[in-house]
Amino acid sequence: MKLYLTRHGQTDWNIKGKIQGSCDIELNDTGIIQAEELGNTVLENKYEFSKIYSSPQKRAIKTAEILSKVTNVEYIPIEGLEEINLGEWEGLSWVEVKEKYPIEYDEWYINRRYTKPPKGEAYQDMLQRVLTSMHKIINENNDDVVIVTHSAVIMCIQCYLTNTPFNEMTKFKTDNTSITEIDSDLLMK
Repeated sequence: MKLYLTRHGQTDWNIKGKIQGSCDIELNDTGIIQAEELGNTVLENKYEFSKIYSSPQKRAIKTAEILSKVTNVEYIPIEGLEEINLGEWEGLSWVEVKEKYPIEYDEWYINRRYTKPPKGEAYQDMLQRVLTSMHKIINENNDDVVIVTHSAVIMCIQCYLTNTPFNEMTKFKTDNTSITEIDSDLLMK
């Protein structure tokens, strides 16, 4: 079984370079067009999947809803697939975080897998909840599925699967509405 991990479409905060995290930001007009183009790409390349699962955050749900309309495949929001909660850093740019939280940022940057930003969660915390949700999805399905989620979620999963240090996760940076194919067997080990 394949999992097609798909990042949501563009938001205004993506353009402004603001950290979204747990903030529930809507897609912008470009993000809506990207989601429609994602649906067309999926049809043109004959991706076959039985369900679409989505993070419950607005930007992911709207992407899943549009993909669902284009492909005529049901979408289901599921808890646990949300973006990492970066606490007090949300709404700031990374430059602002480094300026306002230099000590916390340095500690986090060196060991981001296990270090929490102020009032946020560590990547390991996010990874555990995402894996729990993905295991549930895998156990309930036999056919390939799409999972509409977030950039940090997809980067974390790839670090986890390839045993890549989390401070190198940006090598797995994903564009809005990109598709990352994962074999479900790798996640069930």
